[in-house]
Amino acid sequence: MSDEKKTLKKNLWFFPLGTVGRDMLYQLFTNYILLFVLFTHQLTAAQLMAITLIMVVARVFDALNDPIMGNIIESTRTRWGKYKPWLLIGIITTGIVVYLSFNVTLEGWAFVVFFAFMYLMYSVTYTMHDISYWGMIPSLGKDGRSRDQFTSRATLFAGVGGTLAGLLIPMFTTGSMTLGGSAQKAYGRVALIFSLLAPLFLCFTIFGVKEDRSYMQQKAPKVSFKKIWTTIVKNDQLVWISIIFLLQQIGINLILGGLGSTYIYFAFGYEGGLYSLFSTIGVLATAFLMVFYPSISKRVKRKTLMKYMLYMALVFYVVMIVAGIFMPQSNLKFWVITISYMFTNLGQYAYYLVMMISIINTVEYNEYKNGERDEAIIASLRPFLTKLSSALVVLLTSVTYLIFGVTGITNQISSLERETSLGLITEVEKLSSINGVLSGVSKTQTTGLMLVMGILPAVLMTAAYVLYKKHYILDEDAYDRILVELEKRKENNNG
Repeated sequence: MSDEKKTLKKNLWFFPLGTVGRDMLYQLFTNYILLFVLFTHQLTAAQLMAITLIMVVARVFDALNDPIMGNIIESTRTRWGKYKPWLLIGIITTGIVVYLSFNVTLEGWAFVVFFAFMYLMYSVTYTMHDISYWGMIPSLGKDGRSRDQFTSRATLFAGVGGTLAGLLIPMFTTGSMTLGGSAQKAYGRVALIFSLLAPLFLCFTIFGVKEDRSYMQQKAPKVSFKKIWTTIVKNDQLVWISIIFLLQQIGINLILGGLGSTYIYFAFGYEGGLYSLFSTIGVLATAFLMVFYPSISKRVKRKTLMKYMLYMALVFYVVMIVAGIFMPQSNLKFWVITISYMFTNLGQYAYYLVMMISIINTVEYNEYKNGERDEAIIASLRPFLTKLSSALVVLLTSVTYLIFGVTGITNQISSLERETSLGLITEVEKLSSINGVLSGVSKTQTTGLMLVMGILPAVLMTAAYVLYKKHYILDEDAYDRILVELEKRKENNNG
């Protein structure tokens, strides 16, 4: 086996392993911070809206900061390359921020101010290692096949980290298996564990991956807002895939962003293990797709795959909605909703893989059209759009909660959780009282949550497909033609 093949084989394990812990942290902070706030703190409507506004503004700031960070990374020149220093700095500071965020006992507006600062700091620190991590892919594989392998395998391992977190967090923070007896203590302990695991996993990438550092021979570009802007707007395919990816990310994250857990607790009881089952099975089928996507991509064109995945997802969104609204309360109802969610998520994750590869492939298009690759700036668009979409998910979730009076229920639960944390009532008394609170949840509230969970993602997924089919021209054949043309240019320049 040649040295190049040995390096590729090693990289294909050490690169994806690095993201497992990162995605556990991401899952905890992005998908559970609002639940943590709702179920451990007393909030007025004004305070909830303030927290929502903070999350939206911080995410928009973070999204705008991503291309800047991408430009900074592009300009970095060290003996360790341009990516690895930011991986190390970013993951350590993110762990500190996440730990502090889930280990606070402040209440009222003092908590809101503390939350604002920590949320902003998370936005800055996570960006450092997220852009560095995904931006490294073009330096690991120059051809479409190897990028498919790195992207799908890294996404698979990211899914492993996210799934583990999605399984463990609700199980040990809600219901009868709560660590320490209260949600407040449980979230604090989970945050500590995840904050330690994340840098340990990322060491696989930092110390085990060998990248192509030919970029080190080039003069480092200056950090320039104009450069960031022109790189984006001059690449029409990057603009279109950014819009499409934003729509898809809102749709795929809406259920896991808080609506799904709240619906499960309201409809089936305050037991974290039940939501763990829902969320874990929900992403189970995606593991198959992530493992076999490189093989599938050889046989099925991306636009064709998207079409069939859309049809499948729409059918199961309908099944999920019908079951949620019309089926009588039973274990069968839970399983129909959960299995339906699994198949909708399979379709959404197929879209996600296509979007990831489509964004990365605009690097060569940028080189073909504008003469420069600008890998880090282009790679920064993915986390930019992910964070912008999460801001919109938070906004949609909070508005849904206010419309259907969800905070009236969660405030009662958070009061009982706080009393348990202070030792005023036992865990058994807490759970009994919470069951009484949940008996007051109305049919209108559960129906409203289900409609938002089902209709909005289906609409956004459909819109993403229509726009991709019409405006994204870098299909497999077009991309191969661009690679051939770039190779000819290099030969002519060398000759």
